[in-house]
Amino acid sequence: MSVARDHGGVAIIIPCYRVAERIGGVIRAIPSHYRTIICVDDASGDGTAEAIVAAGDPRVALLRHERNRGVGGATKTGYAEALRRGATVCVKMDGDGQMSADDLDPLVAPLLDGVADYAKGNRFVDLHALRAMPRARLFGNAMLSFASKLASGYWNMLDVSNGFTALRASLLRELDVNALSDRYFFETSVLIELNIRRAAVVDVEMPARYGNEPSSLRLGFALLTFPSLLVRGVLRRFYWRYMIEEFGVVALCVLLGVPLLTFGVAFGAYHWGESWRT
Repeated sequence: MSVARDHGGVAIIIPCYRVAERIGGVIRAIPSHYRTIICVDDASGDGTAEAIVAAGDPRVALLRHERNRGVGGATKTGYAEALRRGATVCVKMDGDGQMSADDLDPLVAPLLDGVADYAKGNRFVDLHALRAMPRARLFGNAMLSFASKLASGYWNMLDVSNGFTALRASLLRELDVNALSDRYFFETSVLIELNIRRAAVVDVEMPARYGNEPSSLRLGFALLTFPSLLVRGVLRRFYWRYMIEEFGVVALCVLLGVPLLTFGVAFGAYHWGESWRT
């Protein structure tokens, strides 16, 4: 039996960058019971803003950036506007058409039912649908997901880099927005902040949907930039969770283990080198 839910407080934030050909279809597909749609044109320069206006949907509020701030920066702008409008749940949905409006109701259901603070899509459950995902993108997502699990502490999450998310507004107000990345590390940085606050996070199964549009995230770029961001994320989470909030066995083991491990590796490497030399 279906459960009646009030979607009136749900705001859908759509960060838009060069999606003039697809954004109209994305807006039209959003069901009528979602009454607030916030589109953030991230200095697209391809007529994206005009396409949003041409959609003629009275639910849409258009915000524009004079300079490109990245997907995270655009989402944070949308979040701020959603909070200003009194939203209770903030959904992030991309404007390129890869996220189906059919998945909106299942995505927000755990928050409206009070069983989760944050929900995210999980495309790694439908093997048949995953065959449509380009292999390089699938491999890259899998590697980034594993690294993001390490950084965020949510080991039971799959498809961590999935950008189709729903966040409880009351929790959003508590997050350190300045600590959230402006670029492609945004989703992982949100999970790190949520872990610090012990937020309940759930996966929502949904099929992978990929057309001919290229991914805007380049694997080479991610391999160069993500490692340092992941290390900083781990250190930030460790400091707040295990040094400040609950100093205990984990913190003690790390504080003792890291210097001892460093000494052991250096000592062993020195003597291995001496043995090799002689």
